[in-house]
Amino acid sequence: MNIVVNEELKAYIEPLTPDEHEALERSLLAEGCRDALVLWGDVLVDGHNRYGICQKHGIPFQTVQNPRFQSLEDVHLWMIDQHLGRRSVSDFQRGVLALRKREIVAGRRARVQDAAPAEGSPPGEAPATGSADRAADLPESQALTSREAIARAARLSSSQVVMIEKIQKQAAPELVQAVKAGTISINAAAAVATLPAPEQVAAVAAGKDELRQTAKRVRDEQKRNRKPREGKAETGENGDLAADATPSGAAHGDEEVYALRQRVAELVAENAELRRLLAQAQAAQPADSPPF
Repeated sequence: MNIVVNEELKAYIEPLTPDEHEALERSLLAEGCRDALVLWGDVLVDGHNRYGICQKHGIPFQTVQNPRFQSLEDVHLWMIDQHLGRRSVSDFQRGVLALRKREIVAGRRARVQDAAPAEGSPPGEAPATGSADRAADLPESQALTSREAIARAARLSSSQVVMIEKIQKQAAPELVQAVKAGTISINAAAAVATLPAPEQVAAVAAGKDELRQTAKRVRDEQKRNRKPREGKAETGENGDLAADATPSGAAHGDEEVYALRQRVAELVAENAELRRLLAQAQAAQPADSPPF
């Protein structure tokens, strides 16, 4: 049977560590290949490590086709869901996969909306959307349209999702690799990621202890810059908690509490913006129109 290894698919999911690969090889040699390799036509989708080991040692294996695959995006979504359910996947990688799924589904939804017929088009002229855009009809919880949905899919807290997003956007490749290797925690890496890239690289090169110290210095500096009032958080014009306010005693909080405070600040800012938009809408509403 001709099996094609697509290097892009092979690299789509984080590879096994040398120890994990060695353990898998021992298992296959002792017990054989019990799980079938998943194919899309003749393209290998799941089981790249098993396939390589079976080829090396002449171990028999079975294959199975997944009839639901109709596009490369279908394959990507299936691979993501498979790995999100595996206990061996790290917290950071689960967060990355869930965010990746959000981007795929959001892209599909956007394509469906762009292809929708314009107002005034003849009835019945709906865009032809095949199975490649099935994700556009997913419930919101599955489509990962909110940070909370992403957190549930990845079995993480919302604050961890915030930090993983920050690492993806701001971290130097060397810092990302340190998180993947477990050299530094997600919390600490999110703090170090706020530094210029050369400083991040230098901290990684200096080793684990220096990385931790750098993260602590960054957090301490951030706390000093917030300058909380003693005994009272700063408030905005309407009595809402200000976006940059920090409760007194925050300096004694741990990393998780710090991340949660950041999330609270984001929600406060979003709430203020919603209040502003609502006020604009009410001001523009005709006097004889019904209230909201």
